[in-house]
Amino acid sequence: MSHSRTSEESEQGHTHVALPLDNEDGFLDQPEYGRKYDYTHDKKDMSRLGRRQQLKRRFKDRVSMLDYVYFYRIGTDPAPVSIAEYVVVLGNTWEFVVVTAAFSLANGGTAGAIWTTLIVCADMFLCVLSKAEVASMAPTSGGWQAGMPAVAYIFAQQILALISVCNPDYVLQGWHGALMTIASATSAIVLSVYVMQRLTLTQGLAVAAHVIGFVAFLTVLWVKGPGSHTSASEVLINFEDLNGWGSYGLATLVAIIGPISTYIGGDSAVQLAEELQDANYVLPRAMVSASAINYVMGTVALITFMFNVGPIDDGLYIYGGQPWVTVIYRITGSKAATIMMIVIVAINFYCLQINMVMTSSRQVWAFARDKGLPFSPFLAKVTPNGTPRKSVAITLAFTILLSLIIIGSFTAFSVILSFGNAGIYTSYVVILLAIIYRRFDGNKFPPTKFSLGRWGLAVNLAALIYISVALVFTFFPPMPNPTPASMWVSRE
Repeated sequence: MSHSRTSEESEQGHTHVALPLDNEDGFLDQPEYGRKYDYTHDKKDMSRLGRRQQLKRRFKDRVSMLDYVYFYRIGTDPAPVSIAEYVVVLGNTWEFVVVTAAFSLANGGTAGAIWTTLIVCADMFLCVLSKAEVASMAPTSGGWQAGMPAVAYIFAQQILALISVCNPDYVLQGWHGALMTIASATSAIVLSVYVMQRLTLTQGLAVAAHVIGFVAFLTVLWVKGPGSHTSASEVLINFEDLNGWGSYGLATLVAIIGPISTYIGGDSAVQLAEELQDANYVLPRAMVSASAINYVMGTVALITFMFNVGPIDDGLYIYGGQPWVTVIYRITGSKAATIMMIVIVAINFYCLQINMVMTSSRQVWAFARDKGLPFSPFLAKVTPNGTPRKSVAITLAFTILLSLIIIGSFTAFSVILSFGNAGIYTSYVVILLAIIYRRFDGNKFPPTKFSLGRWGLAVNLAALIYISVALVFTFFPPMPNPTPASMWVSRE
């Protein structure tokens, strides 16, 4: 395959190579370095699915130092990006753990939080395996919308907690959270459009922040925390029912809502299937490997946090309603150290927002491409550099409108976000039922490069059982006999 190239001298004297974005079939030409990309497999899959290639396949299985050298010294376009890095950052598991772990403390206690997390990780991995097999058969784009306002609001909560630490007299108002959510979402969405051609560097920095923050979090708790003086039996078998469910078992099952919110993004690579090179091979493996990394990091962070959480009382919620901030402050006794940890977590949630833009906007674009939305021809348009900017704009508008609900009713906002998780789990049920049905209807599966083999049915059934049970508890309130305002509190 030939590549037509033109070059010119930059003001700094570097030679930049302009590579054609597309060949005559609408597929991306690639520079001749690393593992050569043969687009014929992606072309066949798109043809079989009745799709025309419109987005740029800038994502690949991994990014090497040569990729960085070619992009930043020679100017190849588009920037190569590791799909596994994208999913790891989008998962943000250890950060979600510290934010959502408090929900499990009253429902199930430390033991309930740990054991439900282990169960969710094991069963969600079965779901990821099932979806990975399907993704290899049909590597096409999708996504969700409710995730963007949810992540933007969590970022806003960290900033408000930071203000509370810096100013103990600060009084939180509902409109503070709304405006901070809108500001963070707007800046992340605008930035995501302009960093698209620098996505290699952006993802690299995001992964570095994710890992450095993880190490810093563990170091603080392992070195300064009381965990070394806490017995394993006290943490691992100390179930609690502080909300009055009347049963440790039921309280622990209700606590599953926290891990559900944390580990729900293992399939997020699917949203970029049409932007991934060798998608039917790379996509399922990226889903499995990134999920495994996220689950391990999240579990380690959770166990560490539970060994060091200290007394469970109302004092945990004094800093912007973020118990983890109180735990860090109690352990370190330092305002500066606490501020630094909040900044690290906030940066990681902001990086997550940038990735979430791609996930959410691809859903709008995919529905518009299939003529499933009003004004579909307009929303399905793609810029020359492969960005569906009209869909990105819709994602921004949707996020702003939902965020404004916080001013009038935080309860209504929480209800919408909670139904987002229920909607995702419902879609999993539909997918799993379809897979199981196909295994018995006598028809063969489409060609796949990731097969579960003879274990497929067992994996699908086990995943379906878990998803069905978990789906029921996504509708449970955090405590019995709730008021309308408390029905949906602390579910994200």
